[in-house]
Amino acid sequence: MNILFVADPLESFQTYKDTTFAMMREAQARGHTVAACEPRELVWRSGGVVQAQVRQIRLTGEAPQWFVAESTTVRELRQFDAVVMRKDPPFDSEFFYATHLLEQAEREGAQVFNKPRALRDHPEKLAVMEFPQFIGPTLVTRDAAVVRAFHQEHRDIILKQLDGMGGSGIFRVKDDGLNLGAIIETLNRDGAQSLMVQKFLPAISEGDKRVLVIGGKPVPFCLARIPQGGEVRGNLAAGGLGVAQPLNAVDRAVAEAIGPVLAARGLLLVGLDIIGTSLTEINVTSPTCFQEITEQTGFDVAAMFMDALQAAARR
Repeated sequence: MNILFVADPLESFQTYKDTTFAMMREAQARGHTVAACEPRELVWRSGGVVQAQVRQIRLTGEAPQWFVAESTTVRELRQFDAVVMRKDPPFDSEFFYATHLLEQAEREGAQVFNKPRALRDHPEKLAVMEFPQFIGPTLVTRDAAVVRAFHQEHRDIILKQLDGMGGSGIFRVKDDGLNLGAIIETLNRDGAQSLMVQKFLPAISEGDKRVLVIGGKPVPFCLARIPQGGEVRGNLAAGGLGVAQPLNAVDRAVAEAIGPVLAARGLLLVGLDIIGTSLTEINVTSPTCFQEITEQTGFDVAAMFMDALQAAARR
């Protein structure tokens, strides 16, 4: 297969933990050709097809120069056997426009994973609202009075940006309501922007579990990201400790219920975030934690992903 990864700059990869790197490494080990571009390098001219300035690369197995660009050319996306969209959040206007170009490439014959329309249809925090049976009390609003009423009802809450990533823009407000007004103003920009509010889940002390679902099937191990040093956030980017562990019965039940639904919509890879027994986010843009799970358990997540990608690209 000839695989194109649409991703952040290769030079920014932290290869010891980067999931896209793990995918590329597995692809090359199987004899596939690996190429890469950034969303900014996508081009669509009137009367033409979607193209990109593409680097065909070879992984060296060495650091820090972990790849060599063997050629740089303009290629049509439909010339690749698979296009893997791995641009990190935030889901901003440029990400949105990139999904439109990728969807046009699909109409021209390209196979894109995850499907661009599915990426647009599943904002990572809002997507959980479709599955109320699996989530705790949750509110989406831009109305400060509604947020205050939610706090009065639940007393201990988490407030977060809808477009945040890596634990950024997450606040906890306890029973005393200290700084609630200032936090609302910061997140909703005086009523101009929606935010999400959730009842605080004490089970966060045991970790915010990342459950990976590939081709509709759960990876048998998750990564519990455990807050450190008095932090309320378990995100690895916020200093959380990642501990791999087998899925428990609840994790598996949630993944087996939601996974096939999302896979049928074109989401080959999904990262479910579960705290205790409650689903809190559905990550679809560039779910991570492949390397941490593999290193701690021996289960090769990248191999499972590449199996699924190969099967999907042959359809």
